[in-house]
Amino acid sequence: MRPHEIETARLRLRPLAKADVDELHALWSSHEVRRHLWDNEVITRQWTASLVAESLSLFTAHGYGLWGARLHEREEVVGFGGFWDFHTPPKLELLYGIAPKHWNRGLATEFAQALIRYGFEQLEFSEVWASTDAPNMASASVLKKAGLRLERRAIVDGLETHFYCLPRSAFHLVATGSKRPRWHPYSS
Repeated sequence: MRPHEIETARLRLRPLAKADVDELHALWSSHEVRRHLWDNEVITRQWTASLVAESLSLFTAHGYGLWGARLHEREEVVGFGGFWDFHTPPKLELLYGIAPKHWNRGLATEFAQALIRYGFEQLEFSEVWASTDAPNMASASVLKKAGLRLERRAIVDGLETHFYCLPRSAFHLVATGSKRPRWHPYSS
């Protein structure tokens, strides 16, 4: 495997590259994805390309950015995710999304758990944060299944936002075989 590549039971994750811009832009432009990711704003291909370039720079500098997810048997990008700065002041958070035709199969949870494991084991994070718009119940469910716990609610840019966290100590309990909390890195 190349640097920063991750494999799960069903997914191959590799840093997004310039060759992925068109597929990623199509995914980010779909109504189902953009309504939560971009607050329903239609973004340009150029914006997508600039974010992929920024992600590549982040991988070089910090070992994280955005990954594209592919099913083992296919080459198409079925999802995206990684660690990205959000909000003001910026805070590094977990981000993920799956193409609508692949929803309800546990792929988002599998993807999120793989990224969390990478964050703790490879990047030595002390905690993993994520946020979601309050109406995005599917994302909240993924975060809970991935072991994050609701920490607070706030109004951000006029939207009710829920903030979730998984501290390293809770992740470590799993790695040492403790039964608390009930979190396993590859369960869905």
